[in-house]
Amino acid sequence: MRLPVLLSLCVLTALGSLALRAQAPAPPWREQGLVHTRRSPHARLHDVPVRAVTMDEGFWSGRMRANVERSIPTLLALFEQKGIVDNFRRLGGTSTAPRRGPLFTDSDLYKWMEAAAIALQSRDDATWRATLGRLSEDIARAQEASGYVNTYWTGDRASRRFTEQVTGHEEYCLGHLLQAGIARYRADGDTRLLDVGRKMADSFVARFGPDKDPLFTGHPELELAMIELYRTTGERKYLEFAGYLLGGNEAARLKLRPRDVAYTFSGVPFTTRTHYEGHAVRAMYASVGAADYYMETGDAAYLATLQRLWDDLTGTKMYVTGGVGSRAQGETFGDPYELPNTQAYGESCAAIGNMLLNWRLLLITGEARYADVMERALYNGVNSGMSLDGTLYCYRNPLESRGEPIRNPWYDTTCCPPNLQRTLAALPGYLYSTAADGLYVHFFHPSTLRWRLEDGTPIEVRQQTRYPWAGDVDVTVSPASRTRFALRIRIPGWSSSSAVTVNGSPVASRVDAGHYVAITRDWAPGDRVRVSLDMTVQEVAAHPQVRENTGRVAVQRGPLVYAMEQQDQPTPSPLAQLVITGQGTWGVEERADLLGGVTVLTHAGAVLPDGGIPLYRPSSAALPIARTPVPLTFIPYYAWANREPQAMAVWITRK
Repeated sequence: MRLPVLLSLCVLTALGSLALRAQAPAPPWREQGLVHTRRSPHARLHDVPVRAVTMDEGFWSGRMRANVERSIPTLLALFEQKGIVDNFRRLGGTSTAPRRGPLFTDSDLYKWMEAAAIALQSRDDATWRATLGRLSEDIARAQEASGYVNTYWTGDRASRRFTEQVTGHEEYCLGHLLQAGIARYRADGDTRLLDVGRKMADSFVARFGPDKDPLFTGHPELELAMIELYRTTGERKYLEFAGYLLGGNEAARLKLRPRDVAYTFSGVPFTTRTHYEGHAVRAMYASVGAADYYMETGDAAYLATLQRLWDDLTGTKMYVTGGVGSRAQGETFGDPYELPNTQAYGESCAAIGNMLLNWRLLLITGEARYADVMERALYNGVNSGMSLDGTLYCYRNPLESRGEPIRNPWYDTTCCPPNLQRTLAALPGYLYSTAADGLYVHFFHPSTLRWRLEDGTPIEVRQQTRYPWAGDVDVTVSPASRTRFALRIRIPGWSSSSAVTVNGSPVASRVDAGHYVAITRDWAPGDRVRVSLDMTVQEVAAHPQVRENTGRVAVQRGPLVYAMEQQDQPTPSPLAQLVITGQGTWGVEERADLLGGVTVLTHAGAVLPDGGIPLYRPSSAALPIARTPVPLTFIPYYAWANREPQAMAVWITRK
């Protein structure tokens, strides 16, 4: 054979090999999103991997940078300083340090690892991969031959394992171990941490159940983690175990007190729940697990219960910021309409739980109302939890403050900081979903999606927007070839007047607030959709039974709730003496120099006198009040407490 012919054959063989490799299916871990619903029979929407979405410069990009560059590294340093990592090394024989921290602190490290692993799904980093690998080995060395791993219930406490199920957090810690292991697997295929969690999960499945030892999740979390483990591995025993946890009546077997059942939101069949009560985070996580269970089984009783609870939450127990849990005592829900401002608890983890629940309900139904609640929580009650520089955190998020310090770099109960970290890292995975007939756009941010429709057609979707500061969103749709499908874009419930065009022409579809606009057509590469949302400032009134807010309004523009901070006002008078007056228009001003760049709102106001008004008077007596006019300035609620601590208020008297 002549040399040129031989070379040609070699080249053709090499090209053919490359083509085969290019067409080879991607490994499963690269295809899985935050909640892997692609094979979930009762999920209408299906996941898009975090790595399929590139976040361009916009509102969230600065927060995500602070998360990766400041928050995640500094929290790991604190975990090392506080002995949290050494707790595992001690059991593995590489440290002699005594155990430190509360009994549930293992879960805090697991959540941190999950956050770092999700961040890796957006941007690979060899240093962080190595760090996660070392931590995974530390945890693996701490694991007993039985599969059990927990740094608190060891040594003298080992004999008391599973004897304090209301407060012991053994199941809770396993749940976060599993979620961290799954996130690491989805980052680069590394299964070391997942193998540790799976071994412990197998020991739980073997030991506990209806005809075995009883198990009660004193802090729900294991339910949702077991179901995601089922989705990841395909082993149905994990789904069935989650069903046992959600559907069992283990409170009776364990002779638990009714108040424990109410507080933990566990121990009785989930489908018997009629309203939210007890510990807010526990209730949210139990509901998340129930939603996951419905997506895999289609048990209608679960969906009916979830809808009933959602009505109770959003109709009587949710703050305007999307926060939940009004009582500090026990970190619990209050009675219907019990939504105090200064005394509001609003734990960051509870707002995240609210967001996670609504994400599942959105995946189940495709209904925009759930995305609206997600957005409210994310932009306000979640976003307020981390300082702008990424190093200070709010455990609670009140709606009014007298100026006491609220942000701290460390809490002995460290659940909120890594929970905020994993939420910010996960943001790309929430923007889009696929469905059998097309693509959904849930949230707005400059970004590029590179993925495929469910018929296999590759597609690129690019968003350009200044949202939430401006209401125009340009979406460029580029399938690999001309393809017919439905593009659904959410029109937020707060946008009372919206317009949608395709290539400059108004769409024929209905454009209704609080719904997705469905645009079904033959899409060609480069087709452009423009969404124009109504960014008019809104004054929001509370239900009459929220008595603390009688005569007051909250101010909202787009998805952002606003607040007054003392240092922005032209008077030292307490915020309680400031009132919004008149029917004039709201001023809207962009301030690149303030709080990382925000849009501030201004309105005419007045100062009420601080004296001369009797404490009690006949109701028929006139009350002439002299008022001093002043302009009032409002900043986005999420940005409060990022300067010197001063008073803050969301609900302002309206005269």
